[in-house]
Amino acid sequence: MTDLTETVRSLVTNKRFATIRDLFATMNAADIAPILSEQKESDLPLLFRLLSTETAAETFVEMNPEEQEMLIRSFSDTELKAVLDELYLDDAVDIIEEMPGILVPRILKAADPDSRKLINELLQYPDDSAGSIMTPEFVSLSPQETVEQAIEEIRKTGQDKETINICYVARADHTLIGSVTIRRILLSDPEDRIGDICDTNTVSCQTTDDQEEVAQLLSKYDLIAIPVVDNEKRIVGIVTIDDAVDVLSEENTEDIQKMAAITPSDRPYLETPVTNLFLHRIPWLLLLMLTSTMTELIINMFTDKMNVFGALAGAMLIACIPMLMDTGGNAGGQSSATVIRGISLGEIEFSDFFQVIGKELSVAAMSGTALGLLNFIKMLVVNAVLYHYEGEELHIYLIASLTISITILLTILVAKFSGSMLPMVAKKIGFDPAVMAAPFITTMIDVASLLLLYAMANVILLRII
Repeated sequence: MTDLTETVRSLVTNKRFATIRDLFATMNAADIAPILSEQKESDLPLLFRLLSTETAAETFVEMNPEEQEMLIRSFSDTELKAVLDELYLDDAVDIIEEMPGILVPRILKAADPDSRKLINELLQYPDDSAGSIMTPEFVSLSPQETVEQAIEEIRKTGQDKETINICYVARADHTLIGSVTIRRILLSDPEDRIGDICDTNTVSCQTTDDQEEVAQLLSKYDLIAIPVVDNEKRIVGIVTIDDAVDVLSEENTEDIQKMAAITPSDRPYLETPVTNLFLHRIPWLLLLMLTSTMTELIINMFTDKMNVFGALAGAMLIACIPMLMDTGGNAGGQSSATVIRGISLGEIEFSDFFQVIGKELSVAAMSGTALGLLNFIKMLVVNAVLYHYEGEELHIYLIASLTISITILLTILVAKFSGSMLPMVAKKIGFDPAVMAAPFITTMIDVASLLLLYAMANVILLRII
């Protein structure tokens, strides 16, 4: 792609526009858009005008909002209308939502009256709902039509529809009856009624359903499109698989950003100003720093009381704090990531709460036992190789090692319980489970590991030594 970008830049410099036009004619819109993005801003309108009308519209959809805005400002009314006429309505809505308010009236004015009415209706649906990403451009057939009539209907109207692979069967009042594939239509007898050959067990969603749940339905049932119905079961649009892929990509990106304690942003990283990156990160860093104050207070309190356990035991307990906190944070992060993914894919519901907790606690018990035992053995080896403790010192060293190893087991139990429980509770009460990921869980486990270490030291060391 870099070679093509440089080639186009060189052709522009030498004003070989016919060659550029021929080159673009052999390329996909998804490949043209990034090449245009790397050109000089002043050359972008000229290069865009070299594209055919259909390719220009497809390329326009692939470009980022800043470039789209710049092109719209450079378009004549005729050029703007030509692009809008080639766009599917859901793509037009997406573009309008990204544009500054001052450009929206001009865009709507350039659209034909019927499209403008439908665009305004789509803009009324809540953000992130099925209604906001659906397109009203689908093939609707009557159950009374014959196959021959249906084929003629598809020939007449299919050119402007987003897909004709799946056609939807509805009554005169638009109530959804079912769906029928173009394959089934072509292979049926010309005199068969559409109502007799359609599949009435059609999966659908409502306009207010969350877009991520709709995308998961498309994935679950291997659909290329899903009909969207209103409260009265009337079909008002469809969501296609390409929109679902975009939704899942956006949602996954947002979850990753939240799990990393970053305010979500839909702008590409290289196009995001440093100040925006700073503003998206600093609130979370500040919040996590403040929550870590509790950890600092506990460590200070813990250090002040170390003399109770003696110099050797106290030094060992303090030295193991980073290891305990890191192990607990890692264990909690594993559970939270696993559960959040299960929730996102619809594999885990709140009704599975006790099953998930039981499974994670079982893993925690095995992991904690293994790590605790390995830690105890490691400390014995360290003692044998480095310190050569004898007598009373050896006795204290062994008891302190046992205390630390038991604390590892308890820390992992608490970490995995918290890491699996918090995302499910967050989902149940309406929060994004991704927020309850590594940063918050790690901070909480840090506090828990310190409290457990102090408690175990009091229970074991003070009673045995």
